[in-house]
Amino acid sequence: MSANADVDKPLRIFLVRHGETAWTLSGRFTGTTDIALTGHGEVEAQSLAPVLGQIPFVHILSSPRLRARQTCELAGLSAPVVLDDLAEWDYGIYEGTHSMTIHKQRQGWNIFSDGCPEGEMPSDVVTRADRLIAHLETLQGNVAVFSHGHFSRAIAVRWIGLPILQAHHFLLGTASVSILSLDARHGNVRVIELWNKSSATPE
Repeated sequence: MSANADVDKPLRIFLVRHGETAWTLSGRFTGTTDIALTGHGEVEAQSLAPVLGQIPFVHILSSPRLRARQTCELAGLSAPVVLDDLAEWDYGIYEGTHSMTIHKQRQGWNIFSDGCPEGEMPSDVVTRADRLIAHLETLQGNVAVFSHGHFSRAIAVRWIGLPILQAHHFLLGTASVSILSLDARHGNVRVIELWNKSSATPE
């Protein structure tokens, strides 16, 4: 926790996707499966420490999944508050499968419009993302949020008031940092200040 002065600063959300796992590397949907980071994923997470270590965070929040909590710890941040609402999309019967396999069965399938049988539908994820954002809006200062690919994309589009379908335009790499904030110069309009920045991102 930072000094009290930081609590009074405007809300700034540092949205961090977890590092690489064996399933993200192979392109398998990883929702409820609690899988650890690969060795490379650990290195990716550690590469975040020099950047995040300079930020005076007032709050540190994490998904309950091991891969997100590991990324948080390896990035040099400790004792996060674990929120179930930060968990990845529940992929239902698509858990552990590849999008190519799904498209062979359902041509034109898009998770952000069609959802997952026996898992979450887009409306479910919107409800969860909006509930999380309502909670974040009660906070002030710098907030670190460790989550996942699809759900982080949902958070971003809902932050700026877009329909969840638009999230398919927002690619997000492993161990990436994005910043959601408020533009005080224009009536505290919600903005995406930074998107998909990682140590591998070209300058």
